Amino acid sequence: MEKSNVILETESYIRSILEGEGSGHDWWHIHRVRNNAMNIAKAYPVDGFIVEMAALLHDIADHKLHDGNEEIGPRMAGEWLNKNKVEEAEKKHILLIMQEVSFSKGKIPSTLEGKVVQDADRLDAIGAIGIARTFAFGGFKKREIYNPEIPPVKYESLEDYKKNTNPTLNHFYEKLLLLKDMMNTEEARKIAQQRHEFMEGYLDQFYSEWEGDL
Repeated sequence: MEKSNVILETESYIRSILEGEGSGHDWWHIHRVRNNAMNIAKAYPVDGFIVEMAALLHDIADHKLHDGNEEIGPRMAGEWLNKNKVEEAEKKHILLIMQEVSFSKGKIPSTLEGKVVQDADRLDAIGAIGIARTFAFGGFKKREIYNPEIPPVKYESLEDYKKNTNPTLNHFYEKLLLLKDMMNTEEARKIAQQRHEFMEGYLDQFYSEWEGDL
């Protein structure tokens, strides 16, 4: 199958799985990450097919969508790539990116394509969209918006991160505000700086309103 057709088929497949998903990992998240990735990729000598396919498939492997099971997503992705007769080397590269992209695993991707996709995913976790997704996920998990008696924590392991039940606002300090300095590419760092500053302004406004300042 032509690569352009594989991409179209994969887009339709992922959309059928994730459309309407309520945790912030829905189809439109995938759409934005793909667009982010392809825009960043313009500045680097990367394989566009690998970048686009990994961006489209990356959240089918997210443990948050499979009750903590990290094996289901990669298996689904591998079966899909086999079905579409993606070359073995390309399949392995795409699956590798999926294994390395997650913030919770704390990995720096081993290929430039992986770094681009990871940056694209992290950009969608910050700024105005990131704020919206954070509160969507908090509501999805039935968490408090904010509780000043529960401070943010630094997670020591993936299991600690998975078991997190802290109020949603803590997530800014436990993850979102850290992402600006974790970008792999200069292109992503430029975008991240503006989005980071937007979040800082949002938090200032949040605390002002929380205290009843008029």
